[in-house]
Amino acid sequence: MKVPDRRSTLVALLGIVSKAAAQRIDSSPHQPFDPNEDVKLPNGKSQRDEILKADYDKNLKDAAELVDLAQQLREEIEKNDAFVFSLTALKKTDDIEKLVKKIRGRMRHN
Repeated sequence: MKVPDRRSTLVALLGIVSKAAAQRIDSSPHQPFDPNEDVKLPNGKSQRDEILKADYDKNLKDAAELVDLAQQLREEIEKNDAFVFSLTALKKTDDIEKLVKKIRGRMRHN
């Protein structure tokens, strides 16, 4: 009987290990991450629904603040001369723009 050399033993061993690894991967209970799959939180609620609800609440709060800033801007413009704008009015326009971008970003994300 002939004794196998090291190379053939190593090749046979690698074949057995790779076959076992392939079977282990195929029988793995873990599924790849699916972004469309809805994840449940520990309390049983849908994670997607909770995120949408939080974004909705933030949008309502920001929209109310937006209305308030727009009214303040209108008052600031009315009390100034036709050819002069105050730095406060310019600051309010920047704040309005930032709020609008935040709201738009949340709406696009959903």
